[in-house]
Amino acid sequence: MIDRIFGYFSKDLGIDLGTANTLVYVHGRGIVINEPSVVAINQKTGQILRIGEEAKGMLGRTPPHISVTRPLVNGVISDFEVTEQMLKFFIDKVHKDTFVFVPRPKVVVGIPSQITEVERRAVEDAARNAGAREVHLVEEPVAAAIGARIPIRHAVGNMIIDIGGGTTDIAVISLGGIVVSKNVKVAGDKLNQDIVRFMRDEHKLLIGEMAAEKVKISIGSAYPPSGKMEDVLRGRDLLSGLPKEVTVTDEEIREAIAHSISGLVNTVKAAVELTPPELVSDLIRNGIVLTGGGSLLRGLDMLIEEETKIPVRIAEDPLTSVVIGTGIILENLGEFADVLVKSQYED
Repeated sequence: MIDRIFGYFSKDLGIDLGTANTLVYVHGRGIVINEPSVVAINQKTGQILRIGEEAKGMLGRTPPHISVTRPLVNGVISDFEVTEQMLKFFIDKVHKDTFVFVPRPKVVVGIPSQITEVERRAVEDAARNAGAREVHLVEEPVAAAIGARIPIRHAVGNMIIDIGGGTTDIAVISLGGIVVSKNVKVAGDKLNQDIVRFMRDEHKLLIGEMAAEKVKISIGSAYPPSGKMEDVLRGRDLLSGLPKEVTVTDEEIREAIAHSISGLVNTVKAAVELTPPELVSDLIRNGIVLTGGGSLLRGLDMLIEEETKIPVRIAEDPLTSVVIGTGIILENLGEFADVLVKSQYED
């Protein structure tokens, strides 16, 4: 009886709990939250000061007693209590117009493939402690494929590459299950760190990761573009200690991230090599689908296509494929029960 009352008032959620951003899909309404997975904490009191966009705006601008942190690293929880508080904040934000009591929603959460049982339990426990009455987990490549409207239930092979902030998930899916899976810690954050390191080593310029991300988006590429691009980076001169401004080109940024991009492409090729021959022929026909924010790096689709000899396309809305997939599963739980990861609370 109580569960039915909770279910009546609650707004069931699909959550893409990402290293860089958390997106929340509400049953019947669509995506209502898209905020950075960032939390600001007062180290003196342990109090959480800001979560999401407001916390991200504090990066690099706080006094020593305030730390701005990401509670997820490489797609998995690194700080359980902070993740729990962040999830509670987003759940409460969705239910802020509910005046009777704070409901306990049903939640579907996307998780990286190839994570450990302990890491899966951490996600499920964090969601339950944050207020969810029922938690269902789905591997992110499967959710992304569903969100990209790929017919995963057919006896046909489809490869999806989900490039997030902390990890890249590569999976070949057929008959609703993952046949081949690879997970590599080369994604948006790693590329930002590569740019920071390159500017330090080559230009003796110290910049932050936010500046690196900005230049990656503005002129970053994995494949030489048709024309030359330039941008300006500002930071601290490591020799003089004074402010310095440097003009960088797309060629330099491409050089900075080349090693990481090469590692990502080699992992994709390794996944293709492990794929059964019958499914490889399907991949040649259906192509590879890229999702996630990292798929928007200029020329990455062209580079993967050139290296694998398989057609590559970017999903229609790559930034939201995973959360849309969780939302579709949420609204059709009976139909998609077989794609969910077995819960630790099941008998």
